[in-house]
Amino acid sequence: MSDRPFIPVRFAVLTVSDSRTLADDRSGDTLATRIETAGHALADRRIVGDDRAAIAETVKVWCADDGIDVVVTTGGTGFTGRDVTPEAIEPLFDKRMDGFSAVFHRISFEKIGTSTVQSRATAGLVGKTFVFVLPGSPGACKDGWDGIIAQQFDYRHMPCNFVEIMPRLDEHLKRNT
Repeated sequence: MSDRPFIPVRFAVLTVSDSRTLADDRSGDTLATRIETAGHALADRRIVGDDRAAIAETVKVWCADDGIDVVVTTGGTGFTGRDVTPEAIEPLFDKRMDGFSAVFHRISFEKIGTSTVQSRATAGLVGKTFVFVLPGSPGACKDGWDGIIAQQFDYRHMPCNFVEIMPRLDEHLKRNT
């Protein structure tokens, strides 16, 4: 870490599930706890069913909210018929973050081996909001947060991090107006 100050960021957590509630949402709890323990703000947290339109609408609303900098979803990244989170969110991306999936799978492979291929974890930028799509297990949420997201949203992380580029994220939007 450097001598730079910590800068808190505002996160929203979306659990995609037809069967969970806030009372038994271990993956959402894992993310919320880690966000707040790191010193960031949990701006919102919700659960929506495995419905493409409901997922997309929630993420769109959050990405349009100046009080939310980052959206993290958990659930719906597998291959079953109900798993539609990537299909709901990827069309919203202005920019894809291909490296996130690659690093997530490397970290996951070390823990669960080839079973990592059953996840379609993805990430990107929607306007000026970062969006991360994680699998629905608490272990996958830990891997995504501990191994990637926590470091990239710590301004003290060197050689670079997402916090330092946040003021410039909407440059591409301003050029198009």
